[in-house]
Amino acid sequence: MFYSSGNYEAFARPRTPAGVENMKAWLVGAGLAAMSAAAFLIRDGRMPGNRITILERLKLPGGALDGIKEPERGFVIRGGREMENHFECLWDLFRSIPSLEIDDASVLDEFYWLNKDDPNYSLQRATHHRGEDAHTDGLFALNEKAQKDIVRIFLATREEMEGRRIDEVFGADFLKSNFWLYWRTMFAFEEWHSALEMKLYLHRFIHHIGGLPDFSALKFTKYNQYESLVLPLYRWLLDQGVTFRFDTEVTDIDFDLGAQHKQASHIHWVSEGVPGGVDLDENDLLLMTIGSLTENSNNGDQHTPAQLDEGPAPAWDLWRRIAAKDPSFGRPDVFGGHIPETKWESATVTTLDSRIPEHIRRICKRDPFSGKVVTGGIVTVRDSSWLLSWTVNRQPHFKQQPPDQIVVWLYSLFVDTPGDYIRKPMQDCTGEEITQEWLYHLGVPEGEISELAARAAKCVPVMMPYVTSFFMPRHAGDRPDVVPDKATNFAFIGQFAETSSRDCIFTTEYSVRSAMEAVYQLLDIERGVPEVFGSTYDVRALLAATTRLRDGEAVDIPGPAFLRDYFVRRLESTEIGELLEEFGLVAGQSRDAEHR
Repeated sequence: MFYSSGNYEAFARPRTPAGVENMKAWLVGAGLAAMSAAAFLIRDGRMPGNRITILERLKLPGGALDGIKEPERGFVIRGGREMENHFECLWDLFRSIPSLEIDDASVLDEFYWLNKDDPNYSLQRATHHRGEDAHTDGLFALNEKAQKDIVRIFLATREEMEGRRIDEVFGADFLKSNFWLYWRTMFAFEEWHSALEMKLYLHRFIHHIGGLPDFSALKFTKYNQYESLVLPLYRWLLDQGVTFRFDTEVTDIDFDLGAQHKQASHIHWVSEGVPGGVDLDENDLLLMTIGSLTENSNNGDQHTPAQLDEGPAPAWDLWRRIAAKDPSFGRPDVFGGHIPETKWESATVTTLDSRIPEHIRRICKRDPFSGKVVTGGIVTVRDSSWLLSWTVNRQPHFKQQPPDQIVVWLYSLFVDTPGDYIRKPMQDCTGEEITQEWLYHLGVPEGEISELAARAAKCVPVMMPYVTSFFMPRHAGDRPDVVPDKATNFAFIGQFAETSSRDCIFTTEYSVRSAMEAVYQLLDIERGVPEVFGSTYDVRALLAATTRLRDGEAVDIPGPAFLRDYFVRRLESTEIGELLEEFGLVAGQSRDAEHR
């Protein structure tokens, strides 16, 4: 496997790998990583779809990419997915998957046209004082010390950040800034999370720093992630002959671990309550999704709190059994052994009449029934004790959603803290109580809150014990390589596998990249995996980010004015000077110099 960029590799079709017609593939899990792997096996590996089997414990595909209407409860989305134009592997996949809505178009075509016609941006990023504009004004409010913290972490080595928390490398000034408010609520970072992941995110999305305050950096699907991404891919795989075995829990994997090779030799499973399995040889490929951010999710309802399920977690327990067999298979408890630090709660609110949408309209400054961008991303309640954020995507968010309803998604980072209206932690609240807390922060008159929460909305809370588990501080080796050293027929995929790239987790891109790397390595595919977009090495992106981080303030060149003017004049005639002036980092000559 190798990385590539540019049209030469992007448009090339690989030749059929030797011996692929005699191979079979088994995939553990039916999330985005496994389904992407199946698609790459077919498209780039030329493996017949009927030789691919996907084993899934649940009764439907998609993993964390969900969106469903549950009987009695209502619409449920555990989380949303923010995307950007430089998800190279994701778009490489979906250029090949037909749209379900537009004839002769791919999912990528559909997505591209949608975001071209209706570009995303927010008109209200943060509120306080019960729905008033928090007046962050698109500014990061980073003082000199906080700016230096960012530069220091950006320039640090990976090894220097391993095993360290964010609040161990960033000072109090940074943690009080607007930048941290934007960042933590957009990506769900906590102060105790990994400084290494924070660094990787800075590098990965440096080209989007300017788009953080208004979310102009982001792009979204037309509907929920299940109907817009999972369902087209699932139907395409079925059309290719791929077998999905639902209600099948993989309980263990046997390996032949020799000095010079490591080979998966048997899959153990329980399918529809019946133990079973299959022997594997060198012609059987095994791609395993390890860990799960949505494992043991628990749904409440309008009158019942979601429960924190700390019991057996099949996806984590499977990885623990596998990891016990070889040190190179990772250390799952680094991520899955800290539920108090990795949990948070989300909720899906469905409005039932026109009253609550009027309050949404007042804050987001758009018509929520327009079918176009509404909030443009999350609206964070800056003074919420829960640190509550909420969003309304394009409506309808579900194809079967009635035209007079709005689906709202909200989440809180501090689920153990009593609320400001409902004096209880979010994790102890019913859907109706969560709606009351949200309506309070929308600025709904207090006399109307109880009645609106009871009659004008239906809410489904979801507690997720492991939702930020991949953000826990880690060291090299805690996540296994996608294809471990000397592995002959197996790979690890998903958010807890270590790709060979500079990419960062908690993105759809990372799941697809891990799948692509696994397939390309195991089949020795003659095509490069698209490298991560190189904005971190682009002087223009770095200068633009520097300007934004300084809120547009030019760099103060010390010394007498005549020396500064001399320096500026010398720079002005160079390309470096043009770049510095273009991005506003160096101001022009002083007024005295101009008069002279």
